[in-house]
Amino acid sequence: MSANEDVLRRLVMELQMLQETADAIQQRISLTYSAINELQVAHNTLEGIKKEKKKSSLLVPIGGGSYIKSILEDSEKLIVGIGANIAVEKTITEAQEAFQTRLLRLEQARNSLQKQLEEIATKITNTRTNFQTLSEQLQEGKRIV
Repeated sequence: MSANEDVLRRLVMELQMLQETADAIQQRISLTYSAINELQVAHNTLEGIKKEKKKSSLLVPIGGGSYIKSILEDSEKLIVGIGANIAVEKTITEAQEAFQTRLLRLEQARNSLQKQLEEIATKITNTRTNFQTLSEQLQEGKRIV
């Protein structure tokens, strides 16, 4: 086995690792988009609730595309999850501010992940080019023999 064949095998392994890394980053980007969408929906829902009066009738989602009728008892405060299965009472304005902070962090994370994905894509392209070039050189060398 020649040194060029060893390099080819190394390039194939490198391509596989880069592709796996790109796939993992893409999954993280998708999760980030989901979290962003969820926070935006929560923020918009709070905007609507702020306009409602006490004792207003609401439909509350319970999952599976199903809703339950409810009466709004307090349009000023709500319970907000802050992580690790911990929730605290906040005003709607405080909750919206917290959502905005989370959204900014998620946007930053998504941008960072996008940049990483672009860097990986460039490495994949360069590695494929190197692989193709070396492969062609090996093919030409075998034809001469």
